[in-house]
Amino acid sequence: MSASSSLESRAAGGTKPDIDAANEALNPMDEDLKVSRSVGALNVTRQVPSRQAMAKMLQERLFYIPSFKIYDGAAETAGLFDYGPPCVKLKNNVLAFWRQHFILGENTLEVECPFVTPEIILKASGHVDKFTDLMVKDKKNANCYGTDHLLKDFCKEKQSFFYKIAFHSVNKQLHGCKQIDPEEACHDWSCTERQIEEVKTIRLGEAVAKGIVDNQTLAYFIGRVYLFLTRLGIDEERLRFRQHLPNEMAHYAADCWDCVGIADRSAYDLQAHSVKSNKDLMAHEKFSEPREVEELVISPVVKETGLAFKANGKNVVEALKAMNEKEALDMKADSEANGEVKFNVCTLGENVSIKQNMVTISYKKRKEHQRRFTPSVIEPSFGIGRIIYCLFEHSYYTRQSQTGDEQSNNLNVLRFPPLVAPFKCTVFPLVQNKEYEEYARTDELGVPLAITVDSTTSVTIRERDSKDQVRVNLKEVVVVVKELTAGVKTWADVWRAQSQKAI
Repeated sequence: MSASSSLESRAAGGTKPDIDAANEALNPMDEDLKVSRSVGALNVTRQVPSRQAMAKMLQERLFYIPSFKIYDGAAETAGLFDYGPPCVKLKNNVLAFWRQHFILGENTLEVECPFVTPEIILKASGHVDKFTDLMVKDKKNANCYGTDHLLKDFCKEKQSFFYKIAFHSVNKQLHGCKQIDPEEACHDWSCTERQIEEVKTIRLGEAVAKGIVDNQTLAYFIGRVYLFLTRLGIDEERLRFRQHLPNEMAHYAADCWDCVGIADRSAYDLQAHSVKSNKDLMAHEKFSEPREVEELVISPVVKETGLAFKANGKNVVEALKAMNEKEALDMKADSEANGEVKFNVCTLGENVSIKQNMVTISYKKRKEHQRRFTPSVIEPSFGIGRIIYCLFEHSYYTRQSQTGDEQSNNLNVLRFPPLVAPFKCTVFPLVQNKEYEEYARTDELGVPLAITVDSTTSVTIRERDSKDQVRVNLKEVVVVVKELTAGVKTWADVWRAQSQKAI
């Protein structure tokens, strides 16, 4: 069953067997997919097996294991995992590249803050009032449930109804997705009400100019995040940046893109905490030379407003000072023409009459020695666990063994780039009929290179994905491995160079 027919089955309120078949069709990780990729001098065909097979292999090779495993079955330990030695190395390599890419590469500084935030801070930031998930309590057993999960569990018994409503709701909204091209600094943009009808490719700069992406800084970090993830080994064909819908946007965000979570928080945080703490959080930029600036000055005449409005005079003065430039200039023109003007004071909830002698509005020139502003924040928010798991999914595949074509003989491979691979290379002695077993074990750990010492003057280097082998002089092997693992050269470069030497 195709994905389109599965959605039609859901929307039409199909029977449970039909819907179960639809779910299977929509889950590509549960099917054997053929993937072709050019590696070195060979065109390699790989099979991508099920997620369950991947999880089994990862636990067998101690990438991760359930925490507190001896208490198997305890509800309190469900969903908790420990990283084993290979995964700890993988995680450290990812973090090292994160620092290189975003800290050293951006010439920025790194800070580390507490994991716990007091309620007063979250109250000031709006999280307490804005981030609310409804809960219900079972009066019989006193258990609490999130309403979204409760509804989801209930609808499992009413699947045809649930899928019909979900399908209908999704198609009533606008959806967009972004795909960044690091070479062209562009992305694919699709927007539709019922289905994706058109995909356009534009540059990030153009996306900013058209208002698709909120600003240049946000677009810059979208591109930087794309480069970071693809260098780690995330498949660019399965990488998407999706813009949050207006009803999904966090209260602090001016714009936000899902991939790892890239939010333009503007100056919301500093302004909110400045008001709550009564502290000045503005930044200062001193000029090398004073600048002459012209600004509009609104000067209420307190004596006249006090006589006219008595106790309400303070409210009127504050409202006059809060006018923007257009409002002030309109008031100036109207009062000069008519002698007075009607003015709405929102704190009083009424219009008052402002006479010409109650306020002075004029442009004045002054010298400015510095610029004061509230800094804005762009937040690329990374969850290291999510990145690690995506690396597993995007790197894992199987291929046929040397001994047969049966499914049971498939060999597991993790296609980690050398940049993040837990182990960069292995060294084996030449052992008859054993080298394939050794290669298979290291392929499961994602080791990109295997060195076999089969001579006193040279060694054989084998590349994991293509299984190509080149002979390298013993004096050159360290340099070759270092250049490959550091990303200075690719396997194709080494293959080409050694082929030319052989000729």
